[in-house]
Amino acid sequence: MSPEALVHAASLRKVYGAGDAAVTALVDATFTVSRGDRIALVGPSGSGKSTLLHLMAGLDIPSEGTIEWPAIGPITALRPGPVSFAFQGPSLLPPLTVVENVALPLLLAGEGEAAAASAAREMLMRFDIGNIADRLPEEISGGQSQRAGLARAIVGRPRLVLADEPTGQLDHETAALVMAGLLATLDDVGAATVVATHDLSVAAVFPVRWTISVGTLTTEVAPSLV
Repeated sequence: MSPEALVHAASLRKVYGAGDAAVTALVDATFTVSRGDRIALVGPSGSGKSTLLHLMAGLDIPSEGTIEWPAIGPITALRPGPVSFAFQGPSLLPPLTVVENVALPLLLAGEGEAAAASAAREMLMRFDIGNIADRLPEEISGGQSQRAGLARAIVGRPRLVLADEPTGQLDHETAALVMAGLLATLDDVGAATVVATHDLSVAAVFPVRWTISVGTLTTEVAPSLV
């Protein structure tokens, strides 16, 4: 295994519930995410994309198999800092302004308030939403909230960014622009990323595409599929 491997998993299986109510969300997944990887995880709703991302982030544990973070350390070392997550649904804290939400990972890591706010405003500008920095989450659109979530995921300069359907509330043209901005920002930060999406036009901007269907992961996808 490469010493640059950020995530390595072997024969992962995830089952929710038990007995007749058991639902298998992931079946025998084996993969590696290394430094600098740009991966689109493609599959329809309910295919297992979110489950896989949650396992990569250490937010859930597998029912079977192993997952480790060789270049980062044990699961307790993943946050705050090395691994960040942009959630599919609303994730901004309602009492905080947008810029305060984005600055939060830096504050949790011990950054001073002024420096954290400055870095957060700069990251919001990168996603073309600097004009909403001082608004509350209830005062912005769903698409703006998703972009703010991406800004928050990246502002702490993590080693791995995991994003779950980050363009789900954006039109195709805006989604393409946001993804281009995301990849350019990740290049500056030096982070790897795995982005889950059901939108093949979004997946097309990534050099690597994985597919997942009914919990089965395929990590080699021919370009002709997009």
